[in-house]
Amino acid sequence: MELDESEKTAWIFKSGWKGLCPHCGKGKMFKSWLKVVDRCDVCGLDYRFASPDDGPAFFSLTFVAFPLLFLIVWMQVALELPVVLLFVIAIPLMGLGCVLPLRPIKGWLVASQYVNRSVEAGTEKLWGDMHAREDEKRGRDED
Repeated sequence: MELDESEKTAWIFKSGWKGLCPHCGKGKMFKSWLKVVDRCDVCGLDYRFASPDDGPAFFSLTFVAFPLLFLIVWMQVALELPVVLLFVIAIPLMGLGCVLPLRPIKGWLVASQYVNRSVEAGTEKLWGDMHAREDEKRGRDED
């Protein structure tokens, strides 16, 4: 089943935002706050392909922290709040504002990697060899 671009985008956002398996849409993508499961418990999708790395933190800082920082600076300049009150407002606002979107952003990145079949250029053979060794070791451990 091949999806067109708008369907791909909608599927990536839906499965990523809800933390669902990008293959079947039923299994859970996360086993804890930001830890991706090893395999989907419904369809068996192997999540070894998932490597969002620092992407969630980058997007959270870019699209959340910078606008919040400008809001806090504006509050200080326009309202002339006492520094203590400004910290009481700013620290929880920045903390929650940056941490809460991490999971949906990570889900979006993992789903995007799966749907678009993204791999780092030139590493296909390396990943294949590494996964073959992992599978071989896992097979020996199960015996």
